[in-house]
Amino acid sequence: MIDIIRQTLVDCQKVLTDLVENKETIEQISSSANLITDSFKSGGKVFSCGNGGSMSDAMHFAEELTGRFRESRKPLPAIAISDPGHITCTANDFGFEYIFSRYIEAHGIAGDVLFAISTSGNSPNVVNAAKVAKDRDMKVIGLTGNYDTKLEKYCNHLICTPGVTQYADRIQELHIKVIHILIDLCEKKLFNQD
Repeated sequence: MIDIIRQTLVDCQKVLTDLVENKETIEQISSSANLITDSFKSGGKVFSCGNGGSMSDAMHFAEELTGRFRESRKPLPAIAISDPGHITCTANDFGFEYIFSRYIEAHGIAGDVLFAISTSGNSPNVVNAAKVAKDRDMKVIGLTGNYDTKLEKYCNHLICTPGVTQYADRIQELHIKVIHILIDLCEKKLFNQD
């Protein structure tokens, strides 16, 4: 058991070190934070979506922006597409692949941002949401664990955290770090925090 624990932590350390040294991903995180804050400054809002653990990440991202992260400040307009009534109605009537895109059709407008989270980068419902967002002149930020995905072609910015692993949990561990960095950068840029 102890060996498994140590090996898990070593694996986590390795993928985090790889991320720290990935200049392209670091630049995409910075550009994505700028895109989100520019939208907020111009009266836009950010939607987030994902499946399973990525849904939890999407909800966490939104609640930190509407609530608070590190410091008290005014709430920011962030919405996780997670309403069970909407999801079950849409899945039942149209299909699970449209649960996020129909929400964007209903509420998204030009100048808004979609933060689309998919460890594979190929989740049909996330990809459909990104396509609809682009069609509505929204900006799209993808958060994935792979390059060359279906989601990528709809993204203004793609934040990829390749975990060189067959398991999604390493990727998701990096995703929550990226999410916290994005929120921190937004707070600092919008509220002049040092």
